[in-house]
Amino acid sequence: MIPDWQLPPGVDRGVWDYIHATEMISEYDATIGQSPLAAADVAFCERHFPTPGRLVDLGCGTGRLCRHFATKGYECWGIDLSDEMLAKARSAADGLPIRFLKANLVELSELPSATFDYAACLFSTLGMVRGAHHRKTAVATMQRLLRPGGRLALHVHNRFFRGLGWHRVLGQRWKWLTGQADAGDFTMPQSYGGAPLTLHHFTRREAVHLLKDAGFTVREVLGLGITGLPASRSQIYGWLLLGER
Repeated sequence: MIPDWQLPPGVDRGVWDYIHATEMISEYDATIGQSPLAAADVAFCERHFPTPGRLVDLGCGTGRLCRHFATKGYECWGIDLSDEMLAKARSAADGLPIRFLKANLVELSELPSATFDYAACLFSTLGMVRGAHHRKTAVATMQRLLRPGGRLALHVHNRFFRGLGWHRVLGQRWKWLTGQADAGDFTMPQSYGGAPLTLHHFTRREAVHLLKDAGFTVREVLGLGITGLPASRSQIYGWLLLGER
């Protein structure tokens, strides 16, 4: 097992255990398929990625988005840090022209700048990156990879979603108001026998400014409820944002 001091930048023990959990990966496609967000984020991407071009999915998992767009003539790249996820993605690609690469979203120097028309970072993948400075680096890299006019579809969870429970929401509001460094970090028991998993949840303002600070123009912010349909205020489970370089 890799020691903690050798973990990649922006990755903690909980995330590492999660993305290498055999049980999770074996169930991943079935679990994602049952989520209303899976259909909502694909629809969002279809609306904003209108014509075939080069698409990179950052945190591609088992390649669901790449497979969807590759069948429509897009040139797709899938990036993930999990060997196990990528092995399943390659198997499921079944001859489709998709390139998969093992890499950390915080360290993507192997991909040249301004080479993609579209980028996606979905299913709260950015929230799995630990540390605000590492999240800024990841978003700056997304901007670097896009050609001028290129588009990024980003999904983040809502820090103040009332389904998290009022105790946790109020605690997060206090951390936010007092400027605590871990504001937005929700830690939960690991479902697959690993270390506790911490996932960063965003405020709308935080997510928008993260994109703007990286040089994106924010074209849309869509708040979705737990059903995958548009929602408002405390009913918002997360946001889909469109940034344009």
